[in-house]
Amino acid sequence: MKWLYGILCLFFLILFHEFGHFLAAKLFGVKVESFSIGFGPILLHKTFKGTDYRLSLFPLGGYCGMKGENDFRTAVEEHLPEIKAEKDSLYGVHPIKRAAIGFAGPLFNFIFAIIAYSLINLIGYTYYTYSNKIILADELYAEQFADEPSAAKLGGLQTGDLIIEINGKEITDFSEIIEEISVRPDEDIRVKVDRDGEILLLNVHTQMDKSQGTGKLGVAADTSIKLTKHTPKYNVFTAFGRGFLDTIDSLVLTIKSIGILFKGIDVKNAVSGPARVTEMLGSTVKEGFAASTKIGFISMFNLMAIISISLFFMNLLPVPVLDGGLILIALIETVFRKRLNPRIQYYVQFIGLAFIIFLFIIGTYSDISYFIKQGSMAK
Repeated sequence: MKWLYGILCLFFLILFHEFGHFLAAKLFGVKVESFSIGFGPILLHKTFKGTDYRLSLFPLGGYCGMKGENDFRTAVEEHLPEIKAEKDSLYGVHPIKRAAIGFAGPLFNFIFAIIAYSLINLIGYTYYTYSNKIILADELYAEQFADEPSAAKLGGLQTGDLIIEINGKEITDFSEIIEEISVRPDEDIRVKVDRDGEILLLNVHTQMDKSQGTGKLGVAADTSIKLTKHTPKYNVFTAFGRGFLDTIDSLVLTIKSIGILFKGIDVKNAVSGPARVTEMLGSTVKEGFAASTKIGFISMFNLMAIISISLFFMNLLPVPVLDGGLILIALIETVFRKRLNPRIQYYVQFIGLAFIIFLFIIGTYSDISYFIKQGSMAK
């Protein structure tokens, strides 16, 4: 059942992305020849106002087939100096309109994240955590830290300290410590602590968990102090504003996380392919709804928002086989007021395709390693 949940969630995110392209194409005068829910063999279809609407066999997203998408390939095969296109085709409209059509798909992913986070803020939820009182991991796992002390110990933190600020941000519970440290691997941070009533400001250099690509401080929660916390319940307008800010925060975190990939982490563990993303989505939704309907929806919206932001960012990379590549070429043609030679675009696409294949191989290898490890642990 968890796989079905995961597939349906990804299906919706991809379809919503394609719907953005569909609306923009219609708006800017590009004929949409087909719009399909799902891929593969067509089960049902109906033509309406020139567009063939389809229901296809495999529920793995969908596609928006625009007139003239293959004009680029035709121009390359026939060695034409430029792409010949009709006015109502993708390469026949003004480059700015083509860029807008390319941007619309990622934009809809961004919009979905805002909606999802807004709903979370509107619903509100309860979560359980521990206090901001810490225990040094060196004392709990002495053998593990025998050769190399934790970042916390090196920075002067002590068991019993209350962490009240990290880089100027107020800390009220242990989950907030994890949240702040996890996105700051191998960084200098300022930690303000309350030590028996004395306020101290310590400079700490975090460590990196190379298997996950996250920051480590080397502290554990004092589990004797449990907290029940409730998020505020906002009205519709305030929830929307919070949803927008949460989306921006998620985007910043996504960009930062991608930068961490170049710091020598174990890529096969830190990068997930489509199978693991689907499994993670399905597990989160299944476990959430098992707890309660409210938790199920919040868990689902939260993870779908994170994935949607990742789709937004990745699709805007200036790689020719992605939306970002279409946008880049359109902007170049706008600036120079001249169409690019199809052969140049063709060769550049090889670079983009190699990049996508590289990511796919890493993701697939990561998925296989993950599921093999999961299978071994289950035995």
